[in-house]
Amino acid sequence: MAADDSGTRYPDIEVYLARADLEALNAWLVETLDAVPLAAAGKHRWRTRGSHGGVEIPVLLVDKAADGFASLWLDSPETPWPTDADCAREAADRLGCEVRCSLGGWQPGDDPDRFLRVLPDGSEATIDWPDSGQ
Repeated sequence: MAADDSGTRYPDIEVYLARADLEALNAWLVETLDAVPLAAAGKHRWRTRGSHGGVEIPVLLVDKAADGFASLWLDSPETPWPTDADCAREAADRLGCEVRCSLGGWQPGDDPDRFLRVLPDGSEATIDWPDSGQ
């Protein structure tokens, strides 16, 4: 979901990580959400719980969720990031990997394959995914 100027806070956050380095991801989650390390929760799945502003935040990581990307889902509107794009920008910077997220809340007629791609150098582009070939 893309950042906007309306002050909108999304009900959850989901970003896609090109590399799911568990050590780096755990360090970032500990720092930002005071989360315990991710623990195995089935095939290609890890879970933890963090908190922000006194609110508990369930976290799920699914490795190889889409085209080799891992899905990182934070199931709360009370994360440090109001939108997926805000989280994607910080994740790309802190984890040193490409991060993708949807452009916004999906509405009938929207193109579900349009995503924001954020690179560790801060560059951003709107892409078609999975057909982007990038």
